[in-house]
Amino acid sequence: MLTSNWMRKNERILPIGLDIGHSAVKMVQLALVDDGVRILAADRAPLSEEDTGDEVRRDVVVKTIRQMLTRSNFRGRNVISVLPANKLRITSLRLAEAEMHQAEKMLRKEAAHRFGLNPRTDAIKHILAGSVRQGDELKNEYILFATDDETIKDHIALLEGAGLEPRGIDTGPCALFRNFDRMMRRQEDRERTIIFIDIGHRYTTVVFGRAGEICFVKQMAFGAARFTEDVAAKLGIGPSDALALREKMQSGEGESVDATTRRVVVDTLHNTAEQLAAEISLCLRYYTVTFRGKRVDRAVIAGGGAHEVTLPDVMKHHLAIETEVAEPLRGFDPVRNEANAEMPVLSADYALAVGLSLKGATAPADEQPEPVLEGARS
Repeated sequence: MLTSNWMRKNERILPIGLDIGHSAVKMVQLALVDDGVRILAADRAPLSEEDTGDEVRRDVVVKTIRQMLTRSNFRGRNVISVLPANKLRITSLRLAEAEMHQAEKMLRKEAAHRFGLNPRTDAIKHILAGSVRQGDELKNEYILFATDDETIKDHIALLEGAGLEPRGIDTGPCALFRNFDRMMRRQEDRERTIIFIDIGHRYTTVVFGRAGEICFVKQMAFGAARFTEDVAAKLGIGPSDALALREKMQSGEGESVDATTRRVVVDTLHNTAEQLAAEISLCLRYYTVTFRGKRVDRAVIAGGGAHEVTLPDVMKHHLAIETEVAEPLRGFDPVRNEANAEMPVLSADYALAVGLSLKGATAPADEQPEPVLEGARS
């Protein structure tokens, strides 16, 4: 947790960025100042991983958010939140150049058909990923984001129940990209493709970004929980014991674990990392075939699973590109009080929350984004 009461002139406070994950709630609030962006507050609270049912979990999430708002000195209650990964539908579609004038109608119809949605009432957004050659024809590839209207209403009700004022509901891929796009300002950076990978508890989101735009998105049901589950299965122990064992080894206390168990855990984690890397390498293969001649420069890993020690090397081996763990708060002005020592500069799981707060920077100071699903990067 960190907070700051230090004020500056010409400061514009952005909405709170709220990421409600499966195993934790993350909140970040930023402010625009004359010489950049500074952190007003950031906090993280764990959630039980037990299956307690939707209603019980909802009550726990609401209570947790209220506690975080009280203890962390967030300013105001405007919030931009991210739609849960299991409620977001993503697909791609190619249209001929001649069909661009009716792209909106065709894309909504296709998304409704694929996901069983109502094109008139449900949230269906899209972004243009780029031009691709299919045979002798040049087509435009679109990425569609969709969810049903009831999911949007339920999410807004949860936020309001926690005492927040919803100003936007974003998609995870867009929030992730927005966070790191601010670091790609040099011309040479914008001419290269970077892979942004968010490893959440249950889902991993993969985003390819180039020239300030998203050009590929993949969401897969493979998250950090898989590492714990695989260790538990291999050793024949419960998930909580497997998680405690992983955390002990990550904290540098692995020497207290007997050598045989330690070797089994290391090998299992490596194998699981190999499986995840293989899935992401398929995304890389699709991208390089689809967008020929576009150089992929490096991969950045965010999310709660980013600190799995085996991942960077395994990813680098599979993808054959440089791989690094994200620093989503890098480059921001730090707080100016005793909380400085607690600032989670290296906490990769703040990436989505930062991107959500930054979304408020795109609206004029006297306006706020509307509380609807935002498929676009803006």
